[in-house]
Amino acid sequence: MLQVAVALYALAALGGLAMAGIRFVRHRNPPSWLAMAHGLLASAGLTLQLYASLVAGAPGSALLSALLFLLAAAVGVWLNLRYHEADTPLSKRTVLAHGAVAIVAFALLLFAAF
Repeated sequence: MLQVAVALYALAALGGLAMAGIRFVRHRNPPSWLAMAHGLLASAGLTLQLYASLVAGAPGSALLSALLFLLAAAVGVWLNLRYHEADTPLSKRTVLAHGAVAIVAFALLLFAAF
């Protein structure tokens, strides 16, 4: 289960990198469909990871990773509601924080899954 979660997060990360590129290089917000696909893939991975951590007895680092992904998800929802839906430029600092937390969570998940 954790390995499938890794794959889902990896796909979400590709979307996240594309969105960060759009924000930092093109100086505009990414399209809504890309943000929604990113969130859907990440939430699917998080759901699977939480199930594996809480029910199936995954290692403790998987649960810590899930908690960090929950934090990253909260920041992502805030970015969407505060900036994206209001059609104002996404905060670059918040985008970087969101990505940094997700990267740490992903590294912990890799450790737990493999």
